[in-house]
Amino acid sequence: MRPLVRKALGGSLRDIRHVEAVRPAAARGLVARVYAQAERDFGLVAPPLALHSPAPATLAAAWALLRETLLVPGRVGRAAKETVATAVSLANQCPYCVEIHQAKLDTLPAAGGLGPLADWARTTAGPAGEESRPPFGSDDAAEILGVAVTFHYLNRMVGLFLPESPVPPSAPAAVRGTVLRTVARAMRPAVGTTPRPGDSLDLLPAAPLPPALDWAEGSPSVAGALARAVAAVDSAGHWIPDGVRELLHTHRAAPGPSRAWLEEALAGTGTADLPAARLALLVARAPYQVTDTDIDDFRAAHPGDGRLVELASWAALTTAVGIGARLRLPAPRNRTHGTRPGARTGDTTPFHRQETRR
Repeated sequence: MRPLVRKALGGSLRDIRHVEAVRPAAARGLVARVYAQAERDFGLVAPPLALHSPAPATLAAAWALLRETLLVPGRVGRAAKETVATAVSLANQCPYCVEIHQAKLDTLPAAGGLGPLADWARTTAGPAGEESRPPFGSDDAAEILGVAVTFHYLNRMVGLFLPESPVPPSAPAAVRGTVLRTVARAMRPAVGTTPRPGDSLDLLPAAPLPPALDWAEGSPSVAGALARAVAAVDSAGHWIPDGVRELLHTHRAAPGPSRAWLEEALAGTGTADLPAARLALLVARAPYQVTDTDIDDFRAAHPGDGRLVELASWAALTTAVGIGARLRLPAPRNRTHGTRPGARTGDTTPFHRQETRR
C-alpha cells in the first residue's frame, strides 16, 4: 500500500499552488538530501515539505523543524505531539494540516488526558499573554513548544501554497476517511529504522539559538533545528528590504474579516517595497486572504519561484518564532524529588512516550 500512497502523493505535488515543486526523481544536491531523509524518516515527500523545494535552504529548514520536533522520539509521546500539531492548525484555520494530523492522531493508541494540552495549544494563536497555563512540566517544554512553533510556521506556508484538503475534491465523501487514514499510516519511518535525534542538523550550518527561544535548550536536537532554521531562512531572505522587515516586526494588529487592516498597515510604505510588504503581512497574519493579484504583483518585482518561497518562509518563521518567544513557560520541576509538581514517584503521563507503531 505504501508505494501506492507515495505515488498518489507524488501526483498531489501538482496541487501545490503558485510554485512548481521539484519532483523526487529530479532532485539534486541539498534537495535530494532532504528528500532522502524524508523518505526514510517520514515515509514520503509530502506536499507541505515539497512546496519549499524551489528554495533549497528553506526546504532544509522546514524539514529540520518537522523532523526534530515531531518525528524524533523523545520524552514526549507522538500522540501528544500530534495533539499539539492538530490544535495549533485548527486555531490557525489550516484545514489541510488539521485533516492530516488528526488522521495521524487517530492511528495512534488512545492516550487519555490530552484535552488540556489541546486547549493550551489552541490558545497559542491568540493575542500575546492570553494563552492558557501550560499543562506540562518544564522538562517537556522544549519538545512541546518546538512542535507548536513548527506548526505556526507550517500552517502559514500550507495556507498559501496548498488547497484546503489533501483529498481531491472529486473523491466521494464515503472514502475520504479511508484515504486520510491510509496516508496517515504511511507517515512513518522505513521498517527497521528509528529517527535519530539531530540527523537533519548537518543539512544546515551551525548557528546560535535566538535568546528568546532558550526554552529549547532542554533538547539539543530541537534547539539545533530552531537555531539553524532561523539562521538559514533569514540568510535565504537577505534580499528582503529593510522596510519590509521592520514592518513585519512592528505590526501586531490582528486581521479583520476584510483587508482594511492590511491597507492601513501598509500606509506610508514605499512603492518599490509594497508588493513584498503586502505579501509578507498576509502570510504572517492571514495567508487565507492572499489573492492571485498579490502573487502577480510580487512576481512582477521579484521573478522566480525561489524568491516567493523565501519571502513566505521568512514571514512565516519570523511570526512563528515571535509566538514561541512570548509563550509562558511551565514552572520548573521539583529537583529535590525529581518529579513534576503534583506528580507521584514513577508517574507517567499521556505526554510521555508510550505509543507503539500500528
